[in-house]
Amino acid sequence: MPGRTDVRKTLCAAPDSGKDLGGACTLIAPSMNPDRRRFLLSASVLVAGAVGTARASAPGPMRALKPMVPATPVAPVQTPTPPALVKPALFAQARAALERHPQIVNRHRMALVDFAAPSSELRLHIVNLLDGTTTSYLVAHGSGSDPDHSGWLERFSNAPGSNASCSGAFLTADPYVGKHGPSQRLQGLDPTNDNAMSRAIVLHGAWYAEPTLVGARGKLGRSQGCFAVGDSVRSQVMAQLGRGSLIYAAKLVV
Repeated sequence: MPGRTDVRKTLCAAPDSGKDLGGACTLIAPSMNPDRRRFLLSASVLVAGAVGTARASAPGPMRALKPMVPATPVAPVQTPTPPALVKPALFAQARAALERHPQIVNRHRMALVDFAAPSSELRLHIVNLLDGTTTSYLVAHGSGSDPDHSGWLERFSNAPGSNASCSGAFLTADPYVGKHGPSQRLQGLDPTNDNAMSRAIVLHGAWYAEPTLVGARGKLGRSQGCFAVGDSVRSQVMAQLGRGSLIYAAKLVV
C-alpha cells in the first residue's frame, strides 16, 4: 500500500551460524505467527544442510591414473654348465648371444641348433636355464646348404634366393598361419642372418622332418633355409619357445 513500509526480512543465513544457505532464502514478516516463523526457520536450516551435502558430494575433476610400472624382472639362476647333449663351446656362444642382445626378453629358455651334426640326429636343443632340463628334436636344414642332399650341412648363406640355412642369433617373433600351417617368424640379430625376415626364414612344421624319414632314408628332407621340425612336434616346439626367445644356430667342429 502507498506510504506503508515493507518490513519483511530475507533470511539467507542460518541464525547465529554465519553459513550461507546457497541461495535457499526465506522471506520472514515481523507480524508472522510465531509457530509459522519457527517452522520456516527450521525448513531453511534443513535446506542449507542439503545444499552443503550436495556440494560436498559433487564429483571433483577427473584425476589421471598413474601408469602401471612393470615389476623389475628377476634374473634367472642360469645353468652354469651345458646340458649333456649340448657341446660346451656351442652353449657358451649361445649364452654370450643371450647377453649381447637385450631384445631377447625370455631369459629363462633358449634353443640351440648344432648344425655340425647330421639331420638324422637330434640337433635342436631347447634348454631350460632355470633347471638345466633339455628337450631335443630333429630339425632340417636348407637345400642350399646341402646341394647333394647328403644329410650334412656344408655351408651357410644369408643371401636371398640361396635356399641355405644361416647362422647366428635369431629372435622368435610373431606366430602366423602360412602354407606350412602354424609357423613362427624369426628376426635375425647378427650380420650373418639379418636377412632372415626378408627371406622368410621361419620355424615351421613339415612332413619331411618326421622321424619316419630317418628310418626310411637315413636323413631328413631339406627346407628352403627354414628351421623345419616334424609336424607332430611343431606345436610343442612353438609353445616352448613362444615370442621373444633365442634360437642360436652354428656349426662348430671340435
